[in-house]
Amino acid sequence: MRKSGSVSAIGVMASILLSGCIPAGAPRYAPYSRPAPQPSRQPAPASDRVSTLPAPPPAWEARPVTADAVQVPSSIYTVESGDSLRRIANKTGAGSEAIARANNLHAPYTIYVGQHLTIPGGRYHRVHAGETGIAIARAYGVPWDQIIAANDLEPPYTLRTGQRILIPGNKPMTVAERAAAFNLDIEDIVTGGEPAAAPHEKPAKPTASPTRVLPATTPVRPPAHMRGDFIWPVRGKILQGYGPGKPGNRNDGITIGVPLNTPVEASASGVVVYVGDQVPSLGGVVILKHGDNYATVYGHVSRILVQRGQSVKQGQVIARSGDTGLADNPELHFEIRKGRDPVNPVSKLPQG
Repeated sequence: MRKSGSVSAIGVMASILLSGCIPAGAPRYAPYSRPAPQPSRQPAPASDRVSTLPAPPPAWEARPVTADAVQVPSSIYTVESGDSLRRIANKTGAGSEAIARANNLHAPYTIYVGQHLTIPGGRYHRVHAGETGIAIARAYGVPWDQIIAANDLEPPYTLRTGQRILIPGNKPMTVAERAAAFNLDIEDIVTGGEPAAAPHEKPAKPTASPTRVLPATTPVRPPAHMRGDFIWPVRGKILQGYGPGKPGNRNDGITIGVPLNTPVEASASGVVVYVGDQVPSLGGVVILKHGDNYATVYGHVSRILVQRGQSVKQGQVIARSGDTGLADNPELHFEIRKGRDPVNPVSKLPQG
């Protein structure tokens, strides 16, 4: 799976302090290696179908994005009375975070009347309520990890309504070319699957009930901090370890051989942020977030027993194992991730 100015000081005796409240940037990450895109699959045979609870499609399908980015020229802006970075972003069409980075501004993002700010040019997409990083990446045919890097987005990579994000590249692409350029993987779902909240909308509070069905575009509030350690989701032989595998392939987790319909347990307490089978190679997938930017991934399952937005306890059965996707045998694909980075699960699981 894949991975991917200066402030001109003006000596003004009566300066007005102005600031904009925006998140700080984060370091860029090198791309992960990933398998070559798989061809589109035909409808799954009965043995490969995934049983799920009733639920809407994921947000990136329920709320597609229109590729209406604005091309903003590079320029120099002189700060006026009443300005904030958000207001300057609205005036120029550039992103407030991009303006801060271009001018080496850091929290609390103080600016002064008469100050000259570099406005970085490029294609800027304005985020609307319910949009996801995945849908934005798909609309422009640009990998989501490249958008993360271009905008120095930091965990948990949540977009906000009204935010302007820089879209790398400017080569015109047809609809077919954009679709062909996008290949959904687990990293996309973990970092770009959560919808942007509408103004004044609060993320949904997790509930233990599997009967609540959230609208696809309602964001979910993940735990702030992880409690305890990880446990094995199943017990069985490790068929493929973490790291490089077949030529051109990499396993971002471990593959554990288990009989069909083996109970799959939550490796740690957390909140369900994804259920479905949109990643063809993994078939049925459940993703939990645990706090402190940790997430776990459970793939190749045949039956999903939880809902997006549901809180689960460590050891709770969340699915039944299967041989869905491109599994060679009944098995469970299991990942632990810290932000965008996969972690060798064996290093986090009890030994013996």
